[in-house]
Amino acid sequence: MPAHLQQVRLPRWLLPSDWPQIQGHPAPAQLGLSQGRITALTPAAQAQPAHSGWNLHGALALPGFVDAHVHLDKTFTLPRIPHVEPGLLGAIEAMMTDRAGWTAEDVRQRAERALHWAWEAGSTRLRTHVDWWEPDRVPVAWPVLRELAQAWRGRVRLERVSLMRLAFYEDAAQADRLARTVAASGPDALLGGFVHTAHWNETGLRHLLRAAQRHDLDVDLHVDEELEPSAHGLATLARLTREIGFTGRVVCGHVCALAAQDEATALRTLDAVARAPITLVSLPATNLLLQDAVTGRTPRQRGLTLVKEARERGIPRLLASDNVQDPFCRLGSYDPVEALAIGALVGQLPDPFDTWSEALCRADWLERAPAAVQAPSLIGAPADLVLFADADMHGFPSRAARRVVLRDGRLAHGQPPAGWLPSAAHAAHAAHAAPAPASSFVLS
Repeated sequence: MPAHLQQVRLPRWLLPSDWPQIQGHPAPAQLGLSQGRITALTPAAQAQPAHSGWNLHGALALPGFVDAHVHLDKTFTLPRIPHVEPGLLGAIEAMMTDRAGWTAEDVRQRAERALHWAWEAGSTRLRTHVDWWEPDRVPVAWPVLRELAQAWRGRVRLERVSLMRLAFYEDAAQADRLARTVAASGPDALLGGFVHTAHWNETGLRHLLRAAQRHDLDVDLHVDEELEPSAHGLATLARLTREIGFTGRVVCGHVCALAAQDEATALRTLDAVARAPITLVSLPATNLLLQDAVTGRTPRQRGLTLVKEARERGIPRLLASDNVQDPFCRLGSYDPVEALAIGALVGQLPDPFDTWSEALCRADWLERAPAAVQAPSLIGAPADLVLFADADMHGFPSRAARRVVLRDGRLAHGQPPAGWLPSAAHAAHAAHAAPAPASSFVLS
């Protein structure tokens, strides 16, 4: 474990407001590491010389990632599905057919492969939605993913969300029973639902929130995953959380309909969200592939929610992988940096490293405490870091594939370049200080 990381470039959002600048950009830092924690954060120019540790020579670093919206029950099913019609409904139909053959071992093998990929990418926390198609039967994936959460504890924190239709919650007694089942199923379980104009049910949404409140559950929902301007799931949810006095955290994935609404309506909804305990999660890859999808026609709309406008209002917003190599999204690798790369292009996001990388790392935005604009202090935090060997702040996230992952300050994945290591620095110093051998001189 390196005792120090010298000359490391951290993003602006992670640093104190008075951090020194060089040509308008944050100056490199020196991090002290001890017993698996970050113990010191100092501008590199002000730090005491360190003869141990790694010198990153300005390489970029981020905290471990939170992939806040994935589907481990569906993942890696695409190779066995011969045909998928374009759009969300076509993906659902293909998935329903494949789901009939799912077994516990099938789900376990696919989900564990995903966890390995997430670990290698640098993620420390995943939240998976689990399709729950029958109110009286726990899906096969639910206990399997609980077992995997236990097996991976200490490496990746795995949370499970029960993805149910709002109609399941229309009856208050049944809503309470479902919430009780989820709460009793182990730690890191959340109550979830699918909020869409095709299955709109305000009574069910209200009962879902009340049941979650009674059983001390946070809530995570698919909301307005469509480009229907009349969709008002997000606006209704913001209103209901205030009416109920909901004390948990509500996470809303997708919210694509904001991008299809007139400006005044969309911004009015975001103003309401900013006053509620709501976090938004954008899923750029899947939304690009499923929204406005028609055979033989180039899509006209992007499906990305209003992330810039949300940020302006201080609304917590994350980017995540969503579906990976299944009927909903044929792409993906459980690398949240890919979500940022796609989002940066589609949303024309400025300063992806210094500003928008925050959307990959802010695990605190999934917690109940009021969402803070400023990131928690690095000092005292686990030394879970992702170091990028080739990327630079101007082109990020390009050339982000080669990376070094530290967990509790120890090397977990990847190999540090030789130039980072103390032996390389010593060798370079020795070569500079030692007299050149006689054979190297040329007499004229």
